Amino acid sequence: MSFIKTLMNGEEGLFKGDTLTPMQKMALRFVVIGLVYYGFVVIEGMLMRIFEVTPVSFISQPQFFAIMTAHPLVGIFGSTYSIVFGAFLFLVPFLMKKPLWSIKMANWTLVFVAVGTFVFWFAGFLSHYAPLYTLYWPLPADFNQFSVVGGTFFITGIALVMVGTALFILNIFKTITYTPEGWEKQPSGALLGSALGISGFKNLFRKNKKEHLVSLPVAAIARGTVDMAFNTAIILFTGVLILIYMVGSMLGFDLKTTAIDALLYKNWFWWGLDLIADGLVLIFVAGTWYLLATLITGKKLFMENIARAALLVELVVSWTVWSHHLLSDQAQPGILKVLSGEMVTAFELITQGLAFFITLATLWSARPLKMTNPLKFLLGGLLGFALAVPAGIMQADVGLNRILHNTQWVIGPHVHVAILVGLTMTLYSAIYFLFPILTNGAKMYSQKLVNIHFWCHLIGGIGMGAFMGMAGLKGMLRRSLYVEGEFNTYMVLAALCGTLLLIGFLAFFYNIVMSVGIKGAINIFLPAKLKGKNLLPE
Repeated sequence: MSFIKTLMNGEEGLFKGDTLTPMQKMALRFVVIGLVYYGFVVIEGMLMRIFEVTPVSFISQPQFFAIMTAHPLVGIFGSTYSIVFGAFLFLVPFLMKKPLWSIKMANWTLVFVAVGTFVFWFAGFLSHYAPLYTLYWPLPADFNQFSVVGGTFFITGIALVMVGTALFILNIFKTITYTPEGWEKQPSGALLGSALGISGFKNLFRKNKKEHLVSLPVAAIARGTVDMAFNTAIILFTGVLILIYMVGSMLGFDLKTTAIDALLYKNWFWWGLDLIADGLVLIFVAGTWYLLATLITGKKLFMENIARAALLVELVVSWTVWSHHLLSDQAQPGILKVLSGEMVTAFELITQGLAFFITLATLWSARPLKMTNPLKFLLGGLLGFALAVPAGIMQADVGLNRILHNTQWVIGPHVHVAILVGLTMTLYSAIYFLFPILTNGAKMYSQKLVNIHFWCHLIGGIGMGAFMGMAGLKGMLRRSLYVEGEFNTYMVLAALCGTLLLIGFLAFFYNIVMSVGIKGAINIFLPAKLKGKNLLPE
């Protein structure tokens, strides 16, 4: 086929949008929106990298900090949440061999997440609302520095995302527990207990062990979704609190910020935010590793019962680990610093280490394995967390935290390597695996572009995190600008690695567009011609 025909119709014209079920289209829409917002994140990241080397005229300092505020939120909510929601809303019914509880609710989830992300991103872009993602009290309600109108729309956007998240949570648990029309009544309580690990815990004390009613990946999704539910409630509550101050200011009532205890607020806020970072992300990732390992190898998961138990432990650990964010806060009680900040955090090395070992052991048991695209990206994701988790454990030491806290080390070797390499490469592995399933056998346009995507993303992600970390060890603070070029060497190298990430993403995006074609990409967002709740065409 000619280039133009391939661009319009996809590789060999194999992708036929009219053959997709509503479920396939729903999942693909989530992925497309997630990838578009990931493009936002990559571009924003490169702009910040450039600005930290040499300020450019078309970006002011207030704009820079507004980008820095929106950047992680667009990455988490607009990109990661979208891709994860689409994948899990498809995989839970796929693995349980039953229809999704509500396709309509799934589509509304996408609308709320996509629109909400754009609202808070655009509000920050226009108003330069930039209290940064920590939102320490009373910073988000400081209207001397930030626009109250911009802040109101910013927080409203976050609230819309949380509404969409709540719909996702409801849909997942209803899908696990409900009985489809015409089916024999299913034991909803037992299914929920199996998904949450309650039945597995009871098995420890039973002579006659009961069989698990849901697969391990579904259990991981359910347990991660529990953390997501807590996180959603906390962020919604916090958003409403901030909105009360903002709306009050617009109506002429200046409410006292001293009415809110700053230390209590910080603990509340970090407990909620850490349910993402150290809760649902680690649980979702572990479950995805397990699923991909079994699908790639065709083998049963190694030490499956231990993996189930570790997921339950990780869920409990995620509720008690938040205080490592406050190790350098002088007002934080010492007992919380030691127990929650150091001891419980260190336990994550065990739970995540088990997930790492079990996944590798499962892959090893099936050798020799062909180095497929899902496998290579899965290995990249494993490497990312192998680097990022120990970096995080190092920070969770009171002594080292005095040196590393609020430096580029935190956001480099820990956060960026965990998200860009660990999480994102795991998601790419899932995308490459699901691509032929969701597209009814469409062919990838270029394997060379896949390889470029892999190596640029892997080297760029690790390299950028490493050079940011080196700058942090030299004393470069995060959320700060250094206009005298004190850390330019590290920032130039980090920017070069960021360029590799951009090249990798462009290679991937171009490859996907050429695989499905422009017509196919548009067709994804048109109503499905096939009706019903079937996951795949019959």
